[in-house]
Amino acid sequence: MSDSIKKVLVANRGEIAIRVMRTSKLMGIKTVAVYSRPDRFAPHVLMADESIFIGEAASSQSYLLVDRIIAAAKQTGADAIHPGYGFLSENAAFSARCDQEGILFIGPSPKSIKLMGDKTSARKLMQAAGVPLPPGTTTALTSNEEAIETAEKIGYPVLIKAAAGGGGKGMRIVYSASDIEAAVKTARSEAYNAFGDDRVYVEKYLEEPRHIEFQILADKYGKTLHLFDRECSIQRRHQKVVEEAPATILTDELRAQMARASITAAASCDYYGAGTIEFLVDKHRNFYFLEMNTRLQVEHPVTELITGLDLVEWQIRVAQGEKLPFNQKDINIHGHAIECRICAEDPSEQFLPSTGILSEHKIPSGPGVRMDSGVVEGQEVTINYDPLLSKLVVHANNRHLAILKMDAALSEYKISGLHTTIPFCRFVMQHKDFQDGTYDTHFIKDHFRPEMLNSRLSVDLEPVILAGVVLESLNAESIHDTNPNSISHSQTNWWTKRRV
Repeated sequence: MSDSIKKVLVANRGEIAIRVMRTSKLMGIKTVAVYSRPDRFAPHVLMADESIFIGEAASSQSYLLVDRIIAAAKQTGADAIHPGYGFLSENAAFSARCDQEGILFIGPSPKSIKLMGDKTSARKLMQAAGVPLPPGTTTALTSNEEAIETAEKIGYPVLIKAAAGGGGKGMRIVYSASDIEAAVKTARSEAYNAFGDDRVYVEKYLEEPRHIEFQILADKYGKTLHLFDRECSIQRRHQKVVEEAPATILTDELRAQMARASITAAASCDYYGAGTIEFLVDKHRNFYFLEMNTRLQVEHPVTELITGLDLVEWQIRVAQGEKLPFNQKDINIHGHAIECRICAEDPSEQFLPSTGILSEHKIPSGPGVRMDSGVVEGQEVTINYDPLLSKLVVHANNRHLAILKMDAALSEYKISGLHTTIPFCRFVMQHKDFQDGTYDTHFIKDHFRPEMLNSRLSVDLEPVILAGVVLESLNAESIHDTNPNSISHSQTNWWTKRRV
């Protein structure tokens, strides 16, 4: 085992930077923040032991500048870098540069990032490993004619997708051959602007798809485990808004099959650290590999709350050479967790970005309520970065109580000065299809209209929510009950002791 990390530079901002720093401090590790000019008084900067200015507002002039981040690590004596998610987190060249400079990268190897970051190479790898794939091409398109030929072979509708990225960028749905040329052109342009790579490929568009993913944790000695599943089907522009764990659609048999496929996928690229294998599940419960995210996910808290494991802690421990001291049978599901992404967006205007001063920021609290926030009252929210302000996460003994608890917590959350996704998240919690677990990735298209946000809770529902939350509050200790076979570690349940 290598020497323990003494100081970590967090190459990120906002709530994920704070999240990484929080666990680092609990492990006795000093922290370094990097910041752009508008972030000089941001919460993550004030929380760190040290901070280094790295550039102007644009990410391309600050958080994406590898040389400046490496220089900041050397200047402060940081022996490790945690990339968070976004920015440089899935940049194989950045991971390799850290290795060259003798700085520990808290994440997978450059090889794994490169293999799984390119969607066409990942599809080839999964095909060879026997992991189910949606029909489509395994190489980048060379012409519109190839796209049309492929689409006619596998059947419309199809997706034109960026080979080098994710997050819904460089993606277009096509329903007929006459739309192929325009879709390819638009997808190529968007992909190039987002990732500097205009390669695209064709994939079958599945009907009534559910977005199900498995959390993977692996050490550097060949042990690969899964930490169960999450559902992330509530999306706008192919980007997640509400996530939950475990997924409601999975039978025990299907969960086991997808877990085995996830472990196979991770092992195929010699993966270590925390990662996520994402699948689409169709209406017949067939599942298909979508992509692998070679980093920590935004929605990782729901997995932490149902398993009792701190994923940032284990990222750090794996990076510094520790073996995973537990086995698959030791990891169990406890209760149900839901996360709502609170974004500076206006749901009544197609989720367009919203900017302004946070004149009010009053966060909810209580047993089983977790807040991962990257902003404070009085802070200005600009269009320079991702609109994610915070993540509201709840945990309860079952899904029904988790939904009630989330709706109550959302009703407590008060933000003034800009529009947020809070009203939409309440709409989701109160919708019958979500409550019944019968929703899919078309939820917004099929069920949501902006004018619906004007409707209020019925008089009959409020007492039900209150009664459910009070009932569980009286039994707060059972929220985080432990199983004799579950993991016990000094750092794993730190958040259950916090009151925000």
